[in-house]
Amino acid sequence: MPAIQPRPGILDIAPYIPGNIDTLDPEQVIYLASNETPLGASPNAVAAYQTCGQHLQRYPDAGSCALRETIAKAHEINPDQIVCGAGSERLIDLLARAYAGPGDQILYSQYGFLMYPICTRAAGAEPITAVETNYTANVDALLNAVTEQTRILFLANPNNPTGTYLNSEEITRLRDGLPPQVLLVIDSAYAEYVERPDYTAGHSLVENPQNNVVVLRTFSKIYGLAALRLGWAYCPLEIADTLNRIRGSFTISAPAQAASIAAIQDLSHTANAKQHNSKWLPWLQQALQEIGLEAIPSVANFVLVRFRDAESGKLAYDHLLKRQIVVRPMAGYGLPEALRITVGLEHQNQQCVEALQAFTTQYPETTI
Repeated sequence: MPAIQPRPGILDIAPYIPGNIDTLDPEQVIYLASNETPLGASPNAVAAYQTCGQHLQRYPDAGSCALRETIAKAHEINPDQIVCGAGSERLIDLLARAYAGPGDQILYSQYGFLMYPICTRAAGAEPITAVETNYTANVDALLNAVTEQTRILFLANPNNPTGTYLNSEEITRLRDGLPPQVLLVIDSAYAEYVERPDYTAGHSLVENPQNNVVVLRTFSKIYGLAALRLGWAYCPLEIADTLNRIRGSFTISAPAQAASIAAIQDLSHTANAKQHNSKWLPWLQQALQEIGLEAIPSVANFVLVRFRDAESGKLAYDHLLKRQIVVRPMAGYGLPEALRITVGLEHQNQQCVEALQAFTTQYPETTI
C-alpha cells in the first residue's frame, strides 16, 4: 500500500464518464450525446474569441467584471451577486466545499445530475436522494428527506437527464418548506429552452430574507460555448463573497470572457437556437413515440428514451453506434434501460429516428 493516500471517501467516487467518439470518424459521426446546441456558437462569439488570441500573454480579468456587468444587464440583476466559474460544474463543487463537509448531507432528486453526488463526496459529505414521481422531482419527497445534517439541496430545473421540470409554484413551495440553514441551489442550465408560462429560472427566489437560494446558469448549452467552460451563479451577497474567497484568481480565461459577452449580446443567434429547438424537440418526441418507444416529455433540448430493459437499451445504443450515431446511455443515472438523445440538426434527427425505427422493426421485443 502506498504511503500517500487520499482522504477517506475520495476513492469511493465513481468518475464522471462523458460521451466518447474516439473510435468514430469525426467527419461522419452524428453526435447527439452531450446536449450541445446543433447551431454552434454565435459568429460574434467566435470572432471575439479569435481576437483574444492576439493577446494570450495577458492575464484575464480576475473578477470577470465586464462579463458580470453584461450578464446583469441582460437579466436585470445585481452584478455584485454574480460569481463566474469554469462551467457550472465548478460552481457546484465550490458550493459543496464551502457549505458542507464530513458529517453533513447534500440532498438531490433521484435522477439528478451526476456531478451532485461526485462533488458531495469530494467535499466529504454524504449524498442523499429523494424519489421522483414520473421522472420528475417530488417536492414532498425532497422536504421529507431533509434532516438536521442537510446543508444543501441541489435541484436541476429542467432536470438532466429526464428533461422534466417543476413549475414556479412548486419551486416556491420547496423554498418555503426548507429550514433556513439549508441552501437551495437551483441549477437552471437549460432555462433558455423552456417555453412554459409557469416556469421560472429562479432569479426572483434569490432575493429572500433567509438568503438561502442560489441559481446556476451556463454558457455551455444554448450559447454553444461548452469548449470554453463558463458558468455563473446568482447568489445573495454573503454567498457571493464566500465563493469569491475560494474560487481562485484567474479561473475564467480572457477568450472565454470575451466570447461569452459577445454570445449573450447576440440575441438573434440565441433566438434562432431556441426556435430550432422549439420545432425539433416535439418532432423528435412524437417520432420516437410513433415507433413504439417511450419518450419522457421534455422541456429542454434532449429526450430521455426508454426501452423494455437494460439489455434492450444496450442493444439500441450499439445499433446506433454502428451507424455513427452517438447518444448517451443512462446506466450511470440508474436508468440502464434508457438513452438520452440531444436535439440535433434536421437531418441528424431524421437519421437517428430512422435508425431506431429499423432497430425496433428488427427487435420489436425491446419496446415497452
